[in-house]
Amino acid sequence: MFIGGFQKFTMLDYPGRIAAVVFTMGCNFRCPFCHNPELVDVKLIDYENKIKEKEILEFLELRKGDLDGVCITGGEPTLQLGLKEFIKKIKEMRFLVKVDTNGSHFSVVSDLVKDNLVDYWAIDIKTTPEKYKTMTKKDDIIENIEKSISLITDSESKLELRTTVVPGYVNQEDFDEMINWINRISKNIFPKLFRYSIQNFRSEKTLHNSFENVKPYEKEELEKMSKKLKKYCKNVVVLD
Repeated sequence: MFIGGFQKFTMLDYPGRIAAVVFTMGCNFRCPFCHNPELVDVKLIDYENKIKEKEILEFLELRKGDLDGVCITGGEPTLQLGLKEFIKKIKEMRFLVKVDTNGSHFSVVSDLVKDNLVDYWAIDIKTTPEKYKTMTKKDDIIENIEKSISLITDSESKLELRTTVVPGYVNQEDFDEMINWINRISKNIFPKLFRYSIQNFRSEKTLHNSFENVKPYEKEELEKMSKKLKKYCKNVVVLD
């Protein structure tokens, strides 16, 4: 596991739970608006000073009864070869596990779902299927995301879908297409969804410097997107 960051306490990242957050290094996407460039850009990733798994596991051992769970995020966690074994060790300590992912590595998602190792999944719906081409060159990305969402929907795990609304990548019309896309995957997704999060874009730190000048949406625009989703999903949250 290549771990680039560790947050020992959060009440925000795992809904309704007190958790720690593990930040993995590396990603197969190159979203220009990414707010964790130091975990994505190979020129910025500090592999030499990675955090050791042992350090995290020893901390968690001391926090039994104080923390409810562990969020594993990135970067893209499903790129990590030791992810499954790492999660198993966390589960053996009886912590809940949440994984944030772009959903594109279906084989990894499938393996974790099969062994019921993840309690809460959060998958990013970044934009419309057509616009994903600006972030990755892989031809099977959309198919794998769809398969991941379908599989988790039919599992016992909670599923959250979330979108960071970036001007130029997600507008009101795009949200209509994204909703249609999710419904095309399966009519069961929205009814079974734990929640859908709409998160406003922040320009303070981005992978491409040009996005530092992009003005985030006003709250009214976020509320309009929220209203579209509420026709299908019972739990929609707006994070401005």
